[in-house]
Amino acid sequence: MNVVNESGLLMFYVYILQSINFPEHFYVGCTNDLKRRLKEHNNGNSVHTNKFKPWDLRGYIAFDSEEKAQIFEKFLKTGNGRIFQKKYF
Repeated sequence: MNVVNESGLLMFYVYILQSINFPEHFYVGCTNDLKRRLKEHNNGNSVHTNKFKPWDLRGYIAFDSEEKAQIFEKFLKTGNGRIFQKKYF
């Protein structure tokens, strides 16, 4: 389900997953359909997350542009981004 904000803009989400069976494993991604994407991860449709499924959604942040979401996703995958994740998620 895609979510549209009050201005009619499609929303984009940066999300953080934590493996239920391997709690030390996290995954950061970006999508415009959070429910569908989580289902895909848990169904094993992603090569990068298949071996650590099932996944629990730890948190997400919504953006009004795909570009902003991609920039934040890239930040979360850096050293400082990991520190941010541990502090706030």
